[in-house]
Amino acid sequence: MKILYHHRIASKDGQFVHVEELTNALIEQGHQLYFVAPKVNENADFGGDGGFVSKLKKALPKALYELLELSYSLWVFIKLVVAIIKFKPDVIYERYNLHQPAGVLAAKLFRLPLLLEINAPLVEERSKYSGLALQGFAKKIENFTWRTASHCLPVTDVLADYLRKISIPESKITVIHNGVRQQFIDEMMLQEINSHKKEIVIGFTGFIHPWHGMDKALEAIAEHKELPLRLICVGDGNILSDLRQQAEQLGIADKVDFKGLVTRDKVLDYVKEFDIALQPDVTAYASPLKMFEYMAVGALIVAPKTPNIEEILTEDTALFFEKGDKTGFKEALTAAITSYQALDEKRRAVKQSVLDKHFIWQKNARRVVDLAKELANEH
Repeated sequence: MKILYHHRIASKDGQFVHVEELTNALIEQGHQLYFVAPKVNENADFGGDGGFVSKLKKALPKALYELLELSYSLWVFIKLVVAIIKFKPDVIYERYNLHQPAGVLAAKLFRLPLLLEINAPLVEERSKYSGLALQGFAKKIENFTWRTASHCLPVTDVLADYLRKISIPESKITVIHNGVRQQFIDEMMLQEINSHKKEIVIGFTGFIHPWHGMDKALEAIAEHKELPLRLICVGDGNILSDLRQQAEQLGIADKVDFKGLVTRDKVLDYVKEFDIALQPDVTAYASPLKMFEYMAVGALIVAPKTPNIEEILTEDTALFFEKGDKTGFKEALTAAITSYQALDEKRRAVKQSVLDKHFIWQKNARRVVDLAKELANEH
């Protein structure tokens, strides 16, 4: 198919990984893609924040920045019109962003189907974390964009509930979780679970926030100094210096390794070493990218028992604790450490579940194309 792919990501982070993995899978399967997207992310380092756009957002009053976002949508509309005339796509695939109705308007003008990938209820998210001056206005645009799309692709069923609340019919909703690439799974399937390693590696990838409770992970390791444990944290965080200091005080500095920001391929190299993997917290509607990587390597996963995580993991494939309960997190990790060999079956089961539940980018790409063909036939 000829797919016009539209997104507004100006940062090289988890969002960028999602776009890259899905589009690579589509191209690999022989589809033609034409991108309407910012170019700033092409040469950025992984973990980059989008540079100029981020600075502009901080410098301007919120209401003015929000109006600029909406006005930018006019420029995007023109770019989409030019792209449609030039490329003649069968379908538009858009990653939803705030104040961005250009895609659905261009699709309507040219009577093209538009698949809308939704990763977050951005009005709610922006209001909570950075604030929205024109919240009611933003919500109207969000609802219009969601309702006008030919088909919505939320990444969790929890997120699909946001669509159901504004009366989008079930027939226009398909939940597609994130995943891992087939090549990575194939490589991992060749490796047996080994619970008799000389060193048990506990791993975490991502930005470390204060509320994650990683201090409790250090306490759990310190309480079992006699075991051959090693903690690898891949990613940044403004509390890293505090955690390093705590590790020193607990006498386990030699067992803790903070890698900081690394390239995408290097992240996967570290994940391959994980025997126990930590998901200390999660946004209620998210489909965490790292979770699927943890699963593919057959790590013993410690995760919060939330509805969105329970769409991915079960009691048979993970050790759960109550979200926000740092003591519960420590207890679950302690159980993973002390019963490590006895929990081998969970590790095998979680690895197999990636295949059984089709958490694979290539499978996601095929689902997207099947929907696109169906919609194209209707148009």
